[in-house]
Amino acid sequence: MEVIDRLKELKQQGFFCSQILLIMGLELQGSTNPELVRTMNGLVGGLGFSGEICGALTGGACLMGLYAGKGTPEEPYNLCLDSMIQDLVQWFKTEYIPRYKGIRCEEILEGNPENRPVRCPILVSETFQKVKEMLVENGYDLSGIEV
Repeated sequence: MEVIDRLKELKQQGFFCSQILLIMGLELQGSTNPELVRTMNGLVGGLGFSGEICGALTGGACLMGLYAGKGTPEEPYNLCLDSMIQDLVQWFKTEYIPRYKGIRCEEILEGNPENRPVRCPILVSETFQKVKEMLVENGYDLSGIEV
C-alpha cells in the first residue's frame, strides 16, 4: 500500500498527523502499540489543537525516538538522536517556511481548517519519508534493529 493511501486510511479512522507517523513507523517494525499511539494524541493539532508546532514535525521527532531513543536503564543515551532531530527541524523549516510562512499548524493552515485535508497529508508523507531516510543514513534498520 502506498504511503499516501495508508495515511488517508488512518485519517479516516480518526487519527491525526503525529499519531499517523507513529502508527506507520510501528508498522515498519511489524508491531502495534496503542498506548504509544494514544500518547501521541497530545501532539495533534499543534499540541492539543492550540495551533502551535506542527504534529508532523513533533511526530517525526518522536518516530526517530522510537528507533534511536533510550528506553531502558541499561541503554545508553544516544547523542545521534539529538543530531538527527536537529537536522529534521532544519529540513522542516527549509521545506515549509517558504511554502507556509512558518512551522506552526496555524501558519501552515493559514487560519483556515479547510486547508487541513490538502496540506497535512503532504507534510506527513514527506516527513515520514525524510525520517526514514535519516534513520537509514544513521544506521537504523527500519525493522527496528540498529545495524
